[in-house]
Amino acid sequence: MSAHPRHGLDEVIHAPVRFSIMATLAVADKAEFSFVRDTVEVSDSVLSRQVSTLETAGYVKVTKGYVGKRPRTWLSLTRDGRAAFTAHVGALQAIASAAVPDRR
Repeated sequence: MSAHPRHGLDEVIHAPVRFSIMATLAVADKAEFSFVRDTVEVSDSVLSRQVSTLETAGYVKVTKGYVGKRPRTWLSLTRDGRAAFTAHVGALQAIASAAVPDRR
């Protein structure tokens, strides 16, 4: 008997805002904090807290720097973060596909 695909879900990623952050970063090498904030439609403080959780898990790298004299923060997925996101999406797809009748 095989394990249910829900066991492949990652509790760190599964929260809606964190999942949205990971999905946004999955399609880019890096993204500016403000771009992710606007894309995910959350406040600076919410994004900061959720990114901190993802960073602690080793899934997101935070890089600070300047553009001209303006401070900027860039976010990117780590190799582990990209692998965890891919596995999490695979588990979601496996769960969802079991619920959809085969339409052959």
